Amino acid sequence: MPELSRRRALTATAALATAAGAGALVQTLNAPAASASGQSRHPEHTGHEEHGRHSPAPFDEVYKGRRIQGRPASGGAHQHHGGGYAVFVDDVELHVMPNADGTWISVVSHYDPVPTPRAAARAAVDELQGAALLPFPAN
Repeated sequence: MPELSRRRALTATAALATAAGAGALVQTLNAPAASASGQSRHPEHTGHEEHGRHSPAPFDEVYKGRRIQGRPASGGAHQHHGGGYAVFVDDVELHVMPNADGTWISVVSHYDPVPTPRAAARAAVDELQGAALLPFPAN
């Protein structure tokens, strides 16, 4: 039997990781989009389709003393990043962006994906710790 070299060990590890990733991908693709009761797995999503995705439901609430809002974007918002959805903290736009896996990130919490735009707004309020959200300049 040949001696185990670093190259063979790395090749075997890469093959196992690829197989595990492929298995997880197949499982994700085969998962039902709705439960047996017919309800969406994400209650904040509505039946509106946009680029093959469900558009999150609008929201308007006060969270930790800050007004957070989310709604489908009108022509003035950055639709190329926000996926056609606009989020505001105290009437200042919080730039959000959907990820390919269905999670959302914002300019405030860019490295901490959350499941919905509402969660992104709440995470931004938490991160701001009372500071004002400053307008993000458009390029």
